[in-house]
Amino acid sequence: MKPPLLLIGHGTHDETGVAEFGRFVHRLRCRLDGLPAEVSGGFITNARPQLGQSIASLVARGHHHLVAVPLSLTGDRRALGDIPGTMALEQERHPTLEYDLGRPLGPDPRVLRLLAERLADARAEMPRFVTEEPPAEITPGETAVVLVGHGSTDPAVNAEVHRVSRLFWETHAADLLTVETAYVSHTRPGVPGGLERCRRLGAKRVIVLPYVLFAGAVLERIWAQALAYGANHEGLDIRCAEVIGDCEGLADVVIDRYEEALAGAAHPPAPVTVPAATRPAPAAPGRPSVMPVAVPAIGAAGPDMPAIETFDAGALDVDALDVEFDVDALEAETFDAEVLSPEVFDAEAFDAEAFGAEAFDGRTEAAAETDTMIGATGHAEAVTEIRGGSPDGPLAQPGVASAV
Repeated sequence: MKPPLLLIGHGTHDETGVAEFGRFVHRLRCRLDGLPAEVSGGFITNARPQLGQSIASLVARGHHHLVAVPLSLTGDRRALGDIPGTMALEQERHPTLEYDLGRPLGPDPRVLRLLAERLADARAEMPRFVTEEPPAEITPGETAVVLVGHGSTDPAVNAEVHRVSRLFWETHAADLLTVETAYVSHTRPGVPGGLERCRRLGAKRVIVLPYVLFAGAVLERIWAQALAYGANHEGLDIRCAEVIGDCEGLADVVIDRYEEALAGAAHPPAPVTVPAATRPAPAAPGRPSVMPVAVPAIGAAGPDMPAIETFDAGALDVDALDVEFDVDALEAETFDAEVLSPEVFDAEAFDAEAFGAEAFDGRTEAAAETDTMIGATGHAEAVTEIRGGSPDGPLAQPGVASAV
C-alpha cells in the first residue's frame, strides 16, 4: 500500500471554499482508490478539519509515512503558512512520522489549459445589453484579459503571477489584444488598475480571469471590484470567469505531484563530490580563485605531446648565431651605458633630457597605466581619450567608465 496523500489548504472563513475543498478531497479518494492509497486533507488555519487533526487520524490508522501536497498555485509561504514548521511540530507530537513534501500546482501546462477553458466559457456568455440595440460585434483583437492573482508581500510570488500571464497569453490567447496582470490585495495593480490599462490599450471587451483554485471570499472580492469599475464605464463589456475549481484536470496535476514526491523519496539524488585534485584553491582576499592546471614536467611525454629535452645553456654556441648587431645605429643621446651601469646608479647622473623627459611631462598614473594596455606608441591618443577628447580636459574619475 502506498503512503497516504495529505492535501494542505491555507484555510478560509468562507463556507463555500471549505465545501469545495472537501469535494476535491473526495474526488481524489475515488481516483486513488485503485492504487490503493488513502487521501486526507486539512487546513493550517481558519477552517476545519485542521491539519493536525488529519495527521493524527492517519497516524492512528497506522500510517507513519505520508506525502503532503499544498493546494497552492504560487507556493506563497506567507499566505499558505509555514508548512515545514507545521510538519516539524507534528513530528514532535508523533515521533515516528515521516513525510515528503510535493511541489505547488502552478504554473503547469495543464493548469494553463484549465484557465483557457474558463476563458472560453466566459467568452461564450451572452453579452449584457445596456441599451435596446444589440452591441456591435467585438473581434478577438479588441478583447483583453486581466489575470488576477491573490497578491503577496513577496515580490517573487507576484513575479510568478506575471510569468503565468505571459505564458497564458503566448500559449492560449495569442489572438487577443493583451493579457494583463492584477492582484486582489497586498500589491499593485488592483483589478480596477488592470481594467483601466486594457481600456487605454483599446479593448472593448475585458474578461477578468481569476488565478484562484476554489470559490470563496477571494472570488467575491474580484467580482465586486470588476463590477464597481464597470459601473463607471458602461461602454466597456466586462465579464468575469469562474475559478479553476474542483475538476478532473486539477486532480491530474495533484496526482502527478504525489507520484513525483514518491519517486523523489525512492530515488534521492546522489551527493555530488568534487575530487581533491580538481578543487580550486582558497582565494586570497581580493583575488579570484584559480583552478590548478597540471603542467607536464620537462622531459615527460604525454599521450599527445612529445618529450621535451632539457635545455643546456652551455651547449649554446653564440658564434653560430647569425645576428648582426650595429652599435653605431644606437643614438648616444638616448642611450648612455655609463648612466645605466648595473653596478652603480647615480641619480644625479640621470640625464632627463637624454632620456626624453618631455614625454613624461604632466603624465598621470592613469596615463601610465594606459601604456600597459595599448603600448607607448599610442600614448598620446590614449591620454586624449581618457581626458574626454581634450588634452587639457579633466581625467576620468574612479568608478566612472571611460571611453577607452
